[in-house]
Amino acid sequence: MDNSFLPYYLLTSALLFSIGLGVVVTKRNVIVVLMGIELMLNAVNLNLVAFSKNDPNLQGQMFSLFVIVVAVCESVIALAIILKAYEYFKTVNLDEINEVKEM
Repeated sequence: MDNSFLPYYLLTSALLFSIGLGVVVTKRNVIVVLMGIELMLNAVNLNLVAFSKNDPNLQGQMFSLFVIVVAVCESVIALAIILKAYEYFKTVNLDEINEVKEM
């Protein structure tokens, strides 16, 4: 990767992060919100890899790998919570799950 391409990577990363943020803010389906969060994490990973080109120790790529592992763990836990919420509320719409109901 040549340094002259760095602004293009940063622009692509900013676009991905903006799209992910827009999805998180506007959508009401829990699964779609989770996909928006994953899109934002991928934008951060793109930044880390783009900036690590100049780092001889490859710390950016290692940190990016760590972020990917954390994102996978976050997805598994979030999907388990979503399944339990669906089992209880019978919906995945955030507007209908906005308050905790007593049993």
